[in-house]
Amino acid sequence: MATTGNKNINAKLVLLGDVGAGKSSLVLRFVKGQFVEFQESTIGAAFFSQTVAVNDATVKFEIWDTAGQERYHSLAPMYYRGAAAAIIVYDITNQASFERAKKWVQELQSQGNPNMVTALAGNKADLLDARKVTSEATNKYAQENGLFFMETSAMTASNVNDIFYEIAKRLPRAQPAQNPAGMVLMDRPTERTASASCCS
Repeated sequence: MATTGNKNINAKLVLLGDVGAGKSSLVLRFVKGQFVEFQESTIGAAFFSQTVAVNDATVKFEIWDTAGQERYHSLAPMYYRGAAAAIIVYDITNQASFERAKKWVQELQSQGNPNMVTALAGNKADLLDARKVTSEATNKYAQENGLFFMETSAMTASNVNDIFYEIAKRLPRAQPAQNPAGMVLMDRPTERTASASCCS
């Protein structure tokens, strides 16, 4: 991919959401342009990377697709800790998956990176006849919680690339290195911070 400027940003992005909401399908569509009708459930988490060019920067997304099953929930903080962005995915045909998405939003707000760019994806937007969650209700919820919201369809590819591009555009461009709460531009070992806080 051609670089349009000299800024290269590495951004850790995590996908969270209920089992069956379509997280893996979204990532596969974004990274490989593929759609698999019967996607097996993710065990633990799967890792992908994809680069996008936005404005004057090249953003390399390091994407963690987490498992939606309840038994893997305790692993989630390992993936969203230090993430620059998160996509919380729910299924527009399943009200329970939207309620679960709200719980993920609360968890990220209390435990995630405070500067995280967070998107809410209403997936399976091709199944309009089976819709249980209205876009109006979700839009209102997203605005109240500082998220941005898009309805996506991994099957038709609708808005899939757009949601990642929108995240890339919203990422902080240059965080001073001495700001540990900011976005990590490169994954470097943080010896200085570790040694400063040890020996208590």
